Amino acid sequence: MPPMATTAADAIRFRMDQAGLKPRDLAPYLGSKSRVSEILTGQRQPTVDQIRALHQHLGIPIASLIGPIRHEPPKRASTGSQSAIEKLRSLGFLKPKETWDAFLARTTNLSPAMAMLRKTRTDRTNAKTDFAALEGWCGAVLLKAETADIPSKRKKALTGKDARRLAALSVHDDWPERLKAELAALGIVFVVLEHLPGTFLDGAAICRHDGTPIIAMTLRHDRLDNFWFTLLHEFAHVCCHLGPNVSVILDDLEVSSSDQIEAEADAFARNALIPDSLWASHASPEMSSEDIIELAEHAKVHPAVVAGRWRFEHSDYRKFSRLLGRGEVRASLLPET
Repeated sequence: MPPMATTAADAIRFRMDQAGLKPRDLAPYLGSKSRVSEILTGQRQPTVDQIRALHQHLGIPIASLIGPIRHEPPKRASTGSQSAIEKLRSLGFLKPKETWDAFLARTTNLSPAMAMLRKTRTDRTNAKTDFAALEGWCGAVLLKAETADIPSKRKKALTGKDARRLAALSVHDDWPERLKAELAALGIVFVVLEHLPGTFLDGAAICRHDGTPIIAMTLRHDRLDNFWFTLLHEFAHVCCHLGPNVSVILDDLEVSSSDQIEAEADAFARNALIPDSLWASHASPEMSSEDIIELAEHAKVHPAVVAGRWRFEHSDYRKFSRLLGRGEVRASLLPET
């Protein structure tokens, strides 16, 4: 950070210049467009939560973000928004006359993850997240997972080979049934629960009370490429990071992160879907739809997986839209909605 960067706004703008970021790229960390503008112009100081997010995701030193003006205290609601409460009630998780506190008390008994969630700010969450609603979503996931019958606890450590086997299921028409069966055989509960208003969530890895890992998906983005990457990302957390000291990991994959476990999970998911050596030898900036399909056949995955990675790595979201499998995930996993 240069010596002249004496205010939080200076530090943020300096990092934006370094990383080629636009003001809109700061929305996941600072909130609305108007809030980003206020902070960049020095009209408002970042909150503690915003400082933490800027430090974790963009690597801006905390000392550079702390100015002489007193920062606003982070605001964290103790109860879910009315829209989140109504959604949980409509889905049958909140009983007709049950209060929010009673619901959370009921779910807290199901996993230490709930207590941990209350004590920590998750690393890969949007700055606009309603944390009470997020807590409610986790509680609903635990309630849903409680009824899942896993044949037995796994007897071996999960590996990249298991991940590759999961990725290969994407080519089958009956992949939902195969996926649920394969995850159960690996000792993992699979839960699909749409995100609640204000949660901005793609997926999560959570420990059930008996230590059984849960992979939970929101299907926020109804595309095959997003689904399979999120699934393998959460599978990586189950393989490598979930345990007695880390019982809940929540992910908004639109938010970048400098956290090591998030980088590891991203790399694990990419390699599980398309081995790095295969990508290096076959992928190129000039790929056609036919090339995408050919590489998918080599990798033994659905073409949506290859198209999605190409679009991400080349920051070109206009190409291969028809290959992404839009609208196919919800129809397969939530056919009644």
